[in-house]
Amino acid sequence: MEKTEVEIQVYGAEQICASCVNLPSSKETYEWLEAALNRKFPGQPFHIVYIDIFNPPADNDKLEFSRRVIEEDMFYPVVTIAGEIVGEGNPKLKTIASEMEKYGYKAE
Repeated sequence: MEKTEVEIQVYGAEQICASCVNLPSSKETYEWLEAALNRKFPGQPFHIVYIDIFNPPADNDKLEFSRRVIEEDMFYPVVTIAGEIVGEGNPKLKTIASEMEKYGYKAE
């Protein structure tokens, strides 16, 4: 199976969401996730981006999804791969890794 280089998007904010007070910040989760995925899939390139939901980039998809996170009161950080939500609030590495495997990544 041909591997597609995926973009993992971590939507979050400086402010920790009200329901997530004892959890790491969105930025900390993003940094942890990037390090953990690099260890799990060494030498297999992927792109991970952090998007501040209150200050999103001028990209329509990211702008729309940031708005959705706020309007639907999602627990952030919200992690997406190819538009699919794979984690919310306290994302699980196992869930994100198994989604990446669908794109041809091999865990080591």
